[in-house]
Amino acid sequence: MKFTLNWLKEHLDTDADLTAILDALNRIGHEVEGVENPGAALAAFKVARVLTAERHPQADKLQVLTVDAGDGEPLQIVCGAPNARAGLVGVLGLPGATVPANGMVLKVAAVRGVESNGMMCSSRELELGDDHDGIIELPEDAPVGTPFPDYAGLDDPVIDVSITPNRQDCMGVRGIARDLAAAGLGTLKPLDATPVATSGAGPEVRIEAPEGCPAYFGQTVSGVTNGAAPEWMQRRLKAIGQRPISALVDITNYVMIDLGRPLHVYDKAKLSGALTVRKAKPGEQVLALNERTYTLDETITVIADENGVHDIGGIMGGEDTGVSETTTDVVIECAYFEPEAIARAGQKLLLTSDARTRFERGVDPEFLEDGIAIAARLVTQICGGTASEVTRAGAVPKVGITTGYDPKLAETLGGMAIPAERQRDILESLGFTVQPLDANGDPCELTDTCDGFRVTAPSWRRDVDGPADLVEEVIRIEGIDKVPSTPLPRAPGVAKPTATPEQKLERRIRRTAAARGLNEAVTWSFISESEAEAVGGGAWTLANPISEDLKVMRPSLLPGLMMAAARNVKRGATSVRLFELGRRYLAGGEKLTLTVLLAGDRSPRGWANGKAQTFGAFDAKAEALALLEAAGAPVANLQVMGEAGAAWHPGQSATLRLGPKTVLAAFGMLHPSLTKRFDLDGPVAAVELFLDAIPAKRATGFARPAYTPPALQAVTRDFAFIVPANLPAGDLVRAVKGADKAVITDARLFDLFTGAGVEEGKKSLAVEVTLQPGEKSFTDAEIKAVADKVVAVAAKLGASLRG
Repeated sequence: MKFTLNWLKEHLDTDADLTAILDALNRIGHEVEGVENPGAALAAFKVARVLTAERHPQADKLQVLTVDAGDGEPLQIVCGAPNARAGLVGVLGLPGATVPANGMVLKVAAVRGVESNGMMCSSRELELGDDHDGIIELPEDAPVGTPFPDYAGLDDPVIDVSITPNRQDCMGVRGIARDLAAAGLGTLKPLDATPVATSGAGPEVRIEAPEGCPAYFGQTVSGVTNGAAPEWMQRRLKAIGQRPISALVDITNYVMIDLGRPLHVYDKAKLSGALTVRKAKPGEQVLALNERTYTLDETITVIADENGVHDIGGIMGGEDTGVSETTTDVVIECAYFEPEAIARAGQKLLLTSDARTRFERGVDPEFLEDGIAIAARLVTQICGGTASEVTRAGAVPKVGITTGYDPKLAETLGGMAIPAERQRDILESLGFTVQPLDANGDPCELTDTCDGFRVTAPSWRRDVDGPADLVEEVIRIEGIDKVPSTPLPRAPGVAKPTATPEQKLERRIRRTAAARGLNEAVTWSFISESEAEAVGGGAWTLANPISEDLKVMRPSLLPGLMMAAARNVKRGATSVRLFELGRRYLAGGEKLTLTVLLAGDRSPRGWANGKAQTFGAFDAKAEALALLEAAGAPVANLQVMGEAGAAWHPGQSATLRLGPKTVLAAFGMLHPSLTKRFDLDGPVAAVELFLDAIPAKRATGFARPAYTPPALQAVTRDFAFIVPANLPAGDLVRAVKGADKAVITDARLFDLFTGAGVEEGKKSLAVEVTLQPGEKSFTDAEIKAVADKVVAVAAKLGASLRG
């Protein structure tokens, strides 16, 4: 929301300077995002009069001017403008001034052999317009020597304020002035809403969709001349970034910014029959003022006549009934549209406008009468014409609750003790009606015996819903900075931990990943449809995304990490090791997942290894097992099974499972077509840990006994088995380890061999088995018994001892 300081003072009678106003805005909750003074850039430019104009001796298209800048001594200026002449009053840039349009610093210089002491300026050079056919021409009575910003009223700071969504009343300059007046920075000036003299009946209006537009006021003004808006209005609109179009259009924009009341004007000659507020017919189309055609449906409220739709109600008018320089009769629209209906229609059409921004937040429904009166007065004053009677269709909805309020809530809820009289004054200055009540709930005078207030919110404060909102208003105006710092009560003793098991898990696994040399990444939770399709498609699509690239809630963290890796590789990174802990969004809900991505070189080239080594599937498996162990998963019981999915490389990927159904992780190499889709060259390894699938620890039961180091030394035995070539080594190791759980504490694969001595279709796997004696050392017979059990379980997998 932008406005100028002088514009604000049209509504606020104050002596406060700019700094005080900015401080107050921030203090009462209207964050100041920026302040610009367009006149500051033109401070070195003055109003000057051309005394003489002679042809340049060395150039036919240049003139040598003698210019009076108000300093008593005329200056010589070389000028090429065709309208430069004796007697012209224009704008002179003196040496040292910077031309806003091109950043050129003026200096005394010779132009074709003639000294020039500055420059007479055009509108484009000062960024005041697009005119560059000649220099600026000011009225003859313009005071020579006056700084141009002072003369033109440009020394008027532009304030940019961020308005929170609940404060639609401050989407107009008057609403901001009201808040500042309540904060003690002056007095809110009365608003002149005197109706103009009228003649004749107003336009015919019918409402067939009151659920979208409960009330519609219309007024005709005949005999208007739609020229340019007054200079003061254009100057204010330009200052805040609005482009002046014509008097009629500028009036509607000005009232919307000034009072927060969107309006619309129709060229009456382009209408046929009554204006009808109705729902659009399925497939009906309208060419809007932004020159785009929109296809409507039965949920969207429109303004139409006998020929069709002319206005997307509350959002944007139609091109075919817009006003032009030939317009002589207009219909002014001042209506109230339901905020929810406007928001849904705007989202469906992907159409934004200043009017929609205000209507969907909820404009003041009781301002219809004053709004159309002010609009009609401006139209008749600026464009002339005669106004008709006002047509009032529908019923103005009642907005603004009435609630009981205990002034003690300011202290108990807001932390600040404020006298009841001061609270009443604050609320009344904001437009609330406050009635003190006695203990029986009857009206009374404000005394120490009063038991509370009955407060009625004004029609422009639909955001106020109860006593808590009133406390917010009181504290906001009194000053949030005055709320004393009060420590929360603390229980005696050592503070108890507050982190949930899930938070502890996230913290632990993050630290483990970082300790293993992985770099944490945070990527968007939304991706494009094509990126989601690359990993199986998303279950949730946004109806109104901020961008087509952020439309689908991610079904996997892989796309975001691959894009991050590609950006790093393009910027010279040779080894990318990323991880992200976040949510996947599936049809069944959110799933906490940790994803690791390894791209580029695993190790650089060197004298020991020669060429650089790339990452492989076993690197991914090592990361998966280490991270699962940190997460508390029973790593010893995991099985390596099957392919990981369509996104993964066949034969170079797998899953880690607890049983055939519980998948804890997928790991391996990504499919080459997937990495190519995300501009990654070379092999890419990855891991997906499905943390929500890890079994939770039992909350009850006996605690595990304290660890006692064994008294006796462990014994190791090696077994070499001939097994089928397609038997996973992990299956053999798992079987061997379970041969005698009371004695065997570990089993690990230490050799794989194929070739001479091993028949085709077979391979040799060597397993080291660790045996831990208890109270006494093993006898040879006991070790042989265990060995027999190991051979027996291996035989069930088709393994035989290698002879």
